[in-house]
Amino acid sequence: MTWNRDARPRIAFLGTGAQGASIGADFALAGLDVTFIEQWPDHVAAIREKGITVNLPTRTINAKVPALHLCQVAEVKEPFDLVFLVVKAYDTKWACQLIEPVLAKDGLIVGLQNGMTHEDIADIVGRERTIGAVIEIASNMWEPGITHRQNDHETSWFALGALDPETQPRVEAVAELLRNAGTVEVFDDIRSAKWMKLVVNAAKLIPSAIVDMALGDAARAPGMLEVMRAAGYEAIHAALADGATIVPIIGMPPVTTNHPERYVDQIFEKVLTVFSQADTLTTSLQDWRKGRRAEIREVNGWVVDILKAHGRPAPVNQRVMEMAFDIESGRLNAGPDNAKRLIEASQTALGAP
Repeated sequence: MTWNRDARPRIAFLGTGAQGASIGADFALAGLDVTFIEQWPDHVAAIREKGITVNLPTRTINAKVPALHLCQVAEVKEPFDLVFLVVKAYDTKWACQLIEPVLAKDGLIVGLQNGMTHEDIADIVGRERTIGAVIEIASNMWEPGITHRQNDHETSWFALGALDPETQPRVEAVAELLRNAGTVEVFDDIRSAKWMKLVVNAAKLIPSAIVDMALGDAARAPGMLEVMRAAGYEAIHAALADGATIVPIIGMPPVTTNHPERYVDQIFEKVLTVFSQADTLTTSLQDWRKGRRAEIREVNGWVVDILKAHGRPAPVNQRVMEMAFDIESGRLNAGPDNAKRLIEASQTALGAP
C-alpha cells in the first residue's frame, strides 16, 4: 500500500497528550489529513479554539487540527485508514474497541506506546491490521492545547514493524508518513525492538519517579544509576527468556548478545545523553504529579511476571513495583528518601556487600 497527495490516507491520532499531539502537529503541518481524538475535554476545546501549539527546543509551531471528543467517535462517517494509538498502555484494549468500528477494513493501527501493547491491539483488530512501534522522544503537557517537546526531529526516533508477515510490506508507507516527525526505522522483528525499549523504560520511568526527580537528576543521585541499571539488567534477561533478540534501537550500533548488561549500559547512556534534557520528567512522574496512575504493571511488572514464569526472581523490579503501588495508594510519598530502599534492592541483586 502506498499513499500520495491525490489519495491521502485518513489519519487519526487517538490520544493527543504530550507525545500524540506533538507528532500529530507535524503531520498536520505536512498537509496530511489528520484528526485528533481525545479524552480531555478542555484540551479538545483549546485545540478547536487556538490549534495545537508545540514548544520545541529552538522553535514553536502551531497547527490547526480537527479535534473530537471520545463520545464523537460514534459520529464518524468515513473510516480511518490509519490510526496512531498514543494512549497509556493500560488503556489499549478499550481504545481499540472504541476505534475499531471506524477503522477501514484494510486499515492499520500503530501503537506508539510503552509496553508490549501490540498483542492487545491485535486481540481487538487482528494481527493483519496491527503495527507495533517504538517511540523515543521526551515531551510534557501541563495545560490544554500546549505541549512541550524536548526532542526536535533530528533527535526523535521511531521503529515500526508488522505482526503479520503479510502486512510487513505495508509498513514502509507508514514509516514515510511518520518521518514527518523524526527518524523512522522498519524492523522485521518489532517484538524484540519493543522489548529493548521496555528494558530502557524499566530502568528509567518508575525508578526516577519514585525519588520524585527529573531523569538526569535521578541518574546522578548517589546510588541511583546502579538501581536503574540493575532494573535494566533484570529486564534484558526477561527479554531473552521470553525469546527476544538483542537488537540495536535508537540508532545504536550492533551489540553482541554475549554481553546483555553491556547493552543495557550503552543504551541507557545514550538515552541520558541524546534523548533527555536536564529537566526531563519521565511520563510516570508526570502522571503522578497530575494525579494519574502510571504504567507500573505494564513495564516493571512485565519484567517480574516474565522472570517469575521462568522460575527466576526480579528483586529490583519487584521493589520498584511495590513502592510505586504504595505511592499511588497514598501509603508512601514520592521523594529522595525512597532511594535507600531502592539501593538496598539493587545491591542485593548485584551481590554487593
